[in-house]
Order: sequence, then C-alpha cells, then structure tokens
Amino acid sequence: MADAVVLITTQADKVSQAAQRIVELDGVRDVYSVAGDVDLVAIVSTPDFDNLTSIIPDGIAKVDGVVSTQTLMAFRQYSARDDAAAFDLGVD
Repeated sequence: MADAVVLITTQADKVSQAAQRIVELDGVRDVYSVAGDVDLVAIVSTPDFDNLTSIIPDGIAKVDGVVSTQTLMAFRQYSARDDAAAFDLGVD
C-alpha cells in the first residue's frame, strides 16, 4: 500500500470546486479544507507506488484552480485506535 498526504494551494475563488473535483479522483480517500499556508489537504491511498505518479501530478495537479502541490509520502501509519484495539479483550 502506498499512501501520501498532498498539500494543495488553490486560487482563492476555486477552493470548493477544486476540492470537489479532487475527491472524485480514483485513489483520493479524503480532502480537507484547512487554515494555514495551504488551502486543501488530500489523503491519497493506492495499492501501488507507481499509481501515485498518475494520481498526483496527472490528476490533482491538473485540476482547475490548483496552483501548486506538495506531496508527503507516508512510511508508516500510527493510530491510537489500533493500539487500544490490541488491548481490548472483548469483555463487557
């Protein structure tokens, strides 16, 4: 599994439209509008690393209104929920 977090800067008047187009792309799991240096954050997940090259530069980066992207490759996922489940005995 190949996962990435994509930081996206858009034109100010196209944030919502760009987010809707991006979330419809295959491999894009979630899109968040955020405050800060970027406008959107997309979570991308695909079975194969090579698919990221089509999803991000050929997909997200070409959406109307997208000005720039920065990709953060995920190496390992940590989750408090997963840790809690490991200790759950299933007894109520």
